[in-house]
Amino acid sequence: MDKETIKLIRKSYNMNQRNFAEAVNCSFSLIALVEVGKRRITENLENKIKSAFHLDDQKIQDLTSSIN
Repeated sequence: MDKETIKLIRKSYNMNQRNFAEAVNCSFSLIALVEVGKRRITENLENKIKSAFHLDDQKIQDLTSSIN
């Protein structure tokens, strides 16, 4: 998962960074920093996002390929 995928997931749910952070149970600043590339995406963050939005690797791939 990369920063563009996180932004894509967030936007596909029509959420701003603050709402997305609340849904994922992390800080708003973490999401903001990840999206601009100043923080890396940890395995823990990736798992929190997948869990919060009931995503698996296939669903993420489908989402990203539908945009491209």
